[in-house]
Amino acid sequence: MHAITRIRRRRLLGLAGAALAAGALLPAASASADTGDQDQPLSALRQRARPLGDLDAVVRMVGDARVVGLGEASHSGHEFFTLKQRTFKKLVATRGFTTFALEASWSTGLRLDAYVVHGVGDPAEIMREEFQGQYVFWNTEEYLDLIRWMRHYNLSHPDRPTLHFVGNDLGYAGPEAFDQVGEYVRAYRPDLARRVEALYEGLRPAAGTQAGAWMGRQLGKDVASREAERDRAARVLTLLRDAGRPEGAAGGRASRATRAYEWAVQNATAVAQSFTGYAFPAEQFPERMRYRDRIMAENTAWWLDRTGGKILLASNNGHVAYVSDSPQEFPEPTGAFLRERLGAKYVNIGLTFGRGSINALPDFTAQVPRTYAVPPAPAGHNEHTLDRVRYEDYALDLRTAPAAARAWLDMARPTRSYGLYWPTPDDDSTPDDDATPDDSTPRTALARSYDILIHLHRVRPGRLR
Repeated sequence: MHAITRIRRRRLLGLAGAALAAGALLPAASASADTGDQDQPLSALRQRARPLGDLDAVVRMVGDARVVGLGEASHSGHEFFTLKQRTFKKLVATRGFTTFALEASWSTGLRLDAYVVHGVGDPAEIMREEFQGQYVFWNTEEYLDLIRWMRHYNLSHPDRPTLHFVGNDLGYAGPEAFDQVGEYVRAYRPDLARRVEALYEGLRPAAGTQAGAWMGRQLGKDVASREAERDRAARVLTLLRDAGRPEGAAGGRASRATRAYEWAVQNATAVAQSFTGYAFPAEQFPERMRYRDRIMAENTAWWLDRTGGKILLASNNGHVAYVSDSPQEFPEPTGAFLRERLGAKYVNIGLTFGRGSINALPDFTAQVPRTYAVPPAPAGHNEHTLDRVRYEDYALDLRTAPAAARAWLDMARPTRSYGLYWPTPDDDSTPDDDATPDDSTPRTALARSYDILIHLHRVRPGRLR
């Protein structure tokens, strides 16, 4: 991304979900837009809107989906986080969901899952250590509450399927994935142990490594060094795949050796994914973003295939969507890959909001978040009309919208979405009640992007820890 100009970079990052070591996925504006008559669809929208209440309407809309992608219009909104917690609890109770997957590193998911399933570690400390850099806004009281609830659920419901926590992203290649591969080869493939150890030398983060600092160093390396590390990580994966399952592992999936092999391949895959992601040069930014979204879909699908359960995938609107708002920069979202693989078994939910305040970083050099006010959306924005529906907080099934609403929902209009960075081109801007984003607000055709829409009237900042 070093070739991107200062202002363009701020716009890309400010409107983004957490992208690879810098924080971008949601795009700037698309070319098509026609604000049209905002009043025309209101009657139809009001008739079809269902108040959130206890989320019964949302559960009915989800149906028999196996993966539900639940977006957010800001990486740090309290109501977005609590809605995801409420939705997951509801789906666990009524639809048999067992996994909460987050736009976070695979190795981070391993650590948090060890706590949720086995009580290993302190979740507050794990979150402080892991949710750094591009994942800084996940270190919240809301997510800590959810993770502790998942552990309590597993302890108090031993007769029910175990709940799991999964990270599907590639930003930080933490030591847990390396260690699992090493344990496997020492136990089942000692002939490979020295070669794997040599290839991983210098790639595995040392004890005490800060995740945010590690990601920053990776991005700062020259392309040749990043490509060399990519090739070494990929070589380990090739060795494991070429060697195949250990002898005696042909007895089926119940075999301990088979399970160990499957996990070793997946963890080696996760390590290779991370180093591959960092190997893209700045001028291949769109390819990097396509790769990242595809990998998040693949890791989610791997977990689904392995467990046979159901997954709530928590991510940014731009990741769970079917259509990119800026295909030149962000070619294909995670949701598009999941729909191709799962068909109707993948259902996504986009989130919008009318007003309030959120946390964001002032720019890509900042370390300390600030709180920014978001005033009511102006006429011509999707939220301006959505906020006039009779319920403050409600859900809409966009797949069954009547024709009077469908034409409006199919039109691309400005739609707010905030990632790590506050999207103002003014380097001297300060957070206050008058702070407003610039005119690079992305344009979204709601019905082409999402199956279900949840609109919240007002949001507050997430409770950062």
